[in-house]
Amino acid sequence: MTEKRVLFLILLIFILLGIGYASITPVFEASDELWHYPMIRHLADGNPLPVQVFNPTQAGPWKQEASQPPLYYYLGALITFWIDTSDMEDVRWLNPHVDNGVITSDGNINLVVHDPNSDPLNGTQLAVRVVRFFSVMLGAVTIYLTYQIAREVAPSRPEIALGAAAVNAFTPMFLFISGSVNNDNLVITLSSLALLLMIRIVWPKDETNRQEFLRLLILGSIIGLGALTKITALGLFALTILVIFIKQWSDQGREVELASLVRVTWRSILRFLLVIIPALLIAGWWYYRNFQLYGDWSGWNAFIAVLGRRAHPASIAQLWDERWGFMISYWGLFGGLNVPMPDWIYHVLNAVVITSVAGFFLYGLLLLYGWNTNSGTPIVDIKSMFYTVLAFMEKHIALTLCFLWAAAVVAGLVRWATITWSSQGRLVFSSISALSTMLVVGFVGWMPRRYATVVVSIIGIFMFTISALAPFLWIEPAYKVENKGTTIDKFRIVNNNFANKIRLLGYQLQTNELQPGDELDVVLEWEVLEEMQRDWSVFVHLIDPILEAPIAQRDMYLGQGLLATSFLQPGDRVTNRYELEIPDTAVAPLALTIVTGLYDFDNGERLLTEDGLESVELEIVNLEAIGGQVPNPIVVNFEDELELVGFRMNQRRLEPGQEVKLTLFWRPLKILDTDYTFFAQVIDEDTTRWASQDLNQPTSDWLPGSIEEVEMGFRLDEDIPPGVYPVIIGIYTRPDGGGFDRLQMVTTEGRLTDDFLHLSDLRVE
Repeated sequence: MTEKRVLFLILLIFILLGIGYASITPVFEASDELWHYPMIRHLADGNPLPVQVFNPTQAGPWKQEASQPPLYYYLGALITFWIDTSDMEDVRWLNPHVDNGVITSDGNINLVVHDPNSDPLNGTQLAVRVVRFFSVMLGAVTIYLTYQIAREVAPSRPEIALGAAAVNAFTPMFLFISGSVNNDNLVITLSSLALLLMIRIVWPKDETNRQEFLRLLILGSIIGLGALTKITALGLFALTILVIFIKQWSDQGREVELASLVRVTWRSILRFLLVIIPALLIAGWWYYRNFQLYGDWSGWNAFIAVLGRRAHPASIAQLWDERWGFMISYWGLFGGLNVPMPDWIYHVLNAVVITSVAGFFLYGLLLLYGWNTNSGTPIVDIKSMFYTVLAFMEKHIALTLCFLWAAAVVAGLVRWATITWSSQGRLVFSSISALSTMLVVGFVGWMPRRYATVVVSIIGIFMFTISALAPFLWIEPAYKVENKGTTIDKFRIVNNNFANKIRLLGYQLQTNELQPGDELDVVLEWEVLEEMQRDWSVFVHLIDPILEAPIAQRDMYLGQGLLATSFLQPGDRVTNRYELEIPDTAVAPLALTIVTGLYDFDNGERLLTEDGLESVELEIVNLEAIGGQVPNPIVVNFEDELELVGFRMNQRRLEPGQEVKLTLFWRPLKILDTDYTFFAQVIDEDTTRWASQDLNQPTSDWLPGSIEEVEMGFRLDEDIPPGVYPVIIGIYTRPDGGGFDRLQMVTTEGRLTDDFLHLSDLRVE
């Protein structure tokens, strides 16, 4: 099969798969589509661009996306303005209990609640799919551009170009995003086109000034369109400056004398104006608008105000510890980043990347060796080194730009992820053409062509297979109600009627013996008695008898979050599984009561049982203590300095004015060079402090591995109202400049989190 036919086949398969992803993925279940589409609909209705607010509770249905440049949204509005989308609020029915961005074993991953009787080819659903199909075509253009870029990288190696196109096309997450409403789709295409144009600016040696100027104007227009789509595209300007400089240096005889370099620099600046002027004309107004409205040309201040930021900026070490999440969201983490593929697929694809990185290093050494052998220019001083670097980049400009663009995008994401929870692999897709090309070059670029063709084919077929299966094996089943009409085997009969609307038939427990940190599976079977106009949420609580409050709970709609009660008919039976996570800090031993019931999420109203009760008690389960040399053993790491290994509270049910005695057991993880202060506080929802103590300890004298007791005591305020209050603890020092320098907790994956621990609760009577 000829090269062109293989490329055509890759593009055709991608389009078919993309349409499949766009059709199978339920509307608004594709990453940030829930926020992107309302921007399109707002503009399609003839409205002006919304002004972003700095309060997430007051933001429109577009949330932070109103801070994004609007070109993609305008194009989406242009192709859907004719569709009546007055039903958007009904279609965009937010799941109030969704586990967004969390992979669960008991479902509840749907971002919205989908009416099973709705028409998928009408109204808002039709408009969303029209924009999705448009995005698929943008993805196809990107793949073609990837092929062309890889062709420039290795002109005599068509298997590399086809392999890069295949890797790009059959990356499952790229297919998923291409089949969704997301402005990434347009900026990816425009960035790839700009990259290709930059590569082709360097090599023409016989073009006229007019031809050169036209190329630069076109490049500036493409970058301007990219900058009007997403701020990521602004990074292309830096590459443009480099490309123009190399081009002018080559045209001026490759001299490295100071006078020559000054002349080259001046000519480069003049030509860069041909790029920047059309870009400013196209996108400048948007950034000026941001400055006028928000005092920030990028608009990031408004974006972050709505999106939210990390409690503390992430270090490079922490971002490195988040690499697994980054990689799986690059390869394929569907839905609201909560529908994964099997782990072994990620391991295989990550192994390909690791091998490719090593191979890319080898490929680079081979290029350098070949260049050093053939150039005949020894490096003896700064001038010769400067000449060698420029000449090498000129000869391998395509690979150089791929590397630099990918590095720039990754560096930009690292900066962004230090302040927001955004360490997602898909956010580097604006450089996917470069990344796909480098992956294939690294994997097979150093191989003989006959072997490379076979290896590339194997990788392409593997990625095609998982991409073709993903919609049917993982995406579609995640949104399918599986337990409607089924019954539980060997379940414990309850037959409790809730307001003659729905009956709890029975339940099933996995176990009734638990320890802190365990998970309890509860399966409930429900039967609908009459049609319901209101949508009731089910709750399952584990009640602490001392607190008279839940220490673990699970709330969701029926059908693992997929079924609103207004969808159900009399006689319908639905089986639901609820997984409750017992906190590691739960006090044991204790007898916990499992209770369940239904409530209206909008106002908290409970659906009463036939006995007038708000809930049904199912069973008592025993929470057994974990054995160890300290009470309530736990492991909580505070910045690799100290580890909380256990605790004891004298009582958890008190009256105003009574004293709480708390013993904390600490293990130093290394020799400490400072004396830390420990704090314990009783606070309420608005952080009012009702009791506290700060206790300095000679921690610099503690030996690593020893267990040290810290006795704390604090008295409740006489005016504290009745209720349940959290007890929080933490560690800090007082820097010379003032303030408090708290230690942050470190997860088992190495992520830094809060600078305090919610240790336990107490009830005030």
